[in-house]
Amino acid sequence: MSATTTAATPAPTPVATRALTGWRRNAAFATIGMGMLLAALDSTIVSTALPTIVGDLGGGTHVSWVVTSYLLAQTTVTVLAGKLGDQFGRKLLFQLSVIVFIVGSALCGLADGMLWLIGSRALQGIGAGGLTVTATALIADIIPLRERGKFQGALGAVFGLATVIGPLVGGLLTDNASWRWCFYVNVPLAAIVIAAAHWTIPRVPRGAKPRIDYLGMATVAVGASMLILATSFGGTTYAWGSWQIIGLLVGGVAVLGIFVLIEQRAADPILPPRLFTARVFSVCCALSFVVGFTMLGAMTFLPTFFQYVEGISATESGFRMLPLVIGLLITSVTAGNLVSKTGRYKIYPVVGSLVMALGLFLLSRMDPSTPLAVSSLYLFVLGLGIGMSMQVLTIIVQGSAQYSDLGVATSGVTFFRTMGSAFGAAIFGTLYGNFLQSRLPDAIAKAPSVTAADRATPEALHALPERVIAPIVDAYSGALTQVFLWAAPVALVAFALALVLPQVKLADNVADAAQDLGDGFGAPHSPANEEVLSRRITNLLYGRHRDRVLDLLQSSEEDLDAAGLWAIVQVYGLTAAGHRADVGQIARSRDLPTAVLEPHFHQLIAAGYAEGDLDNLTLTARGKGAVDHLRDRLVAWITAHLEWTSDSPPEVIGTAIAAVVRRVVVERAEAELSSAQAPVVGVGP
Repeated sequence: MSATTTAATPAPTPVATRALTGWRRNAAFATIGMGMLLAALDSTIVSTALPTIVGDLGGGTHVSWVVTSYLLAQTTVTVLAGKLGDQFGRKLLFQLSVIVFIVGSALCGLADGMLWLIGSRALQGIGAGGLTVTATALIADIIPLRERGKFQGALGAVFGLATVIGPLVGGLLTDNASWRWCFYVNVPLAAIVIAAAHWTIPRVPRGAKPRIDYLGMATVAVGASMLILATSFGGTTYAWGSWQIIGLLVGGVAVLGIFVLIEQRAADPILPPRLFTARVFSVCCALSFVVGFTMLGAMTFLPTFFQYVEGISATESGFRMLPLVIGLLITSVTAGNLVSKTGRYKIYPVVGSLVMALGLFLLSRMDPSTPLAVSSLYLFVLGLGIGMSMQVLTIIVQGSAQYSDLGVATSGVTFFRTMGSAFGAAIFGTLYGNFLQSRLPDAIAKAPSVTAADRATPEALHALPERVIAPIVDAYSGALTQVFLWAAPVALVAFALALVLPQVKLADNVADAAQDLGDGFGAPHSPANEEVLSRRITNLLYGRHRDRVLDLLQSSEEDLDAAGLWAIVQVYGLTAAGHRADVGQIARSRDLPTAVLEPHFHQLIAAGYAEGDLDNLTLTARGKGAVDHLRDRLVAWITAHLEWTSDSPPEVIGTAIAAVVRRVVVERAEAELSSAQAPVVGVGP
């Protein structure tokens, strides 16, 4: 055989696994969903508590960092978490992320100064980043594609629900207990998640010792941090044209460029560049960025509109977000189910982005006189669009990526969504500040009796008569609705990206992986791309009740029939595996009398393909040439008939074909011989 074939490595030994069904699967999903709830809730729960926190701890000039430090840490960790989950096991990473989240939450609640709180929020964000990515990837591990849509949709609904009820929960806890309980409440909940994960999420054997890309981790963390800091400081602390902001932007782009170079050379990159050669993955990442940019950028200011313009409390503003949650839940679950059942996904981000743009435009038409039913309808429309555009992207990426890349692909798309959210919150915050600053001075001039203290909080403002505060309320209304109007064109960018999203066949990664869990939550047979390909090639040769190998054998050599060529393969397979080619043993391995096979092997010797005795045959040069000819025909036939839509490089496909050919002509003969020689010790499957 050629070097290509001999270079192929035998398939790894399968790992004993089991599928999750029934109540076990539901229990595992409940645990994962609670982890996602913790991570998503704390991204917004603190917003309504910030004024109280500043009054208690001081440091008002640093208050934005209470939010920024959490979001910054969460964003930088998302791209790392998937790779670590692939290497160490997602269950272990899930549990460790919860532990970090608990420690960060406890420290936040104990904070006696602003710097302590900011640092603790960063630690909390590290745990949240690990939870967000790992929870999403765990769904693909335990749920087959045909059912994954409803679970991913439900997980997306958990994310959306937590995002919008965060201000409500934060307001309730702050008003009725203390702002510290916004963080303390996480500790018992997270402890429950750790205990539940131990019992409900399966543990699998750890794979080979991982190679961690430390340099890649460092550069992506630094580069992403610089860009987020630039958008956080730009237009507020520093002017956009200042050297500080320009330096952060240029430096962030440069460091991320270095990250790309590192990943191209890394032995085991945290975000493999080859993933971006697939248009599906690249477009989904871009879509996730834009959806995150639009979603969180707009949703952040809805409670502000309700409180400053409509004059309702923080608790009531949380309830006012429910129509958005309902719309998001309906389309998230429905789209996920339909994608899983039909495999057709492109229509959802296309329609969803348009509906999202419509919802944002409708929000921009609101004013202080807009009826409750009308504004609720606008929120419902926005929720419908977000639900169709957000979680379905994760399903697409997981269904189109190879299973060995499941974690890094999931973390990649999550990273871009979180990064988009960070940019959206920062940029729309700057726009809001600018819009308000251009309107507020004139409004204050029209309401001279309204003092700075009256404008400090929504409650203080709306304690005054409506006719007195009307100019100021109109200023807030105009600034906020202008933000929604600017967000609408960003949603149209998502529509343009969705139009170029390729429609490919989604693979059931769990089914491809023997519908089970495996090595480090990778595939059960540690299937790299060539292993997945090998199974498909084997099905191609034998999967339709027809042995294609026999057809190729029959037409391979003119002076030998199929039986003679079959005999050549037996001699080659046994001798290549280090065994003696004994015709008697070959016959016994097939429960045949030796006399039935002897004429075919005599024919080999007479034609010059083999030499020796019938109890110890070897191939001549002519026989080896016939095997090479057969191998070439097999490779050519497989290459011509194999349908493989992945972006696997040609060398991976060649290695997989070589591995199957080796099994056909070597390991198959060896296995049959071993089976014949093994003593019968009992009855088993």
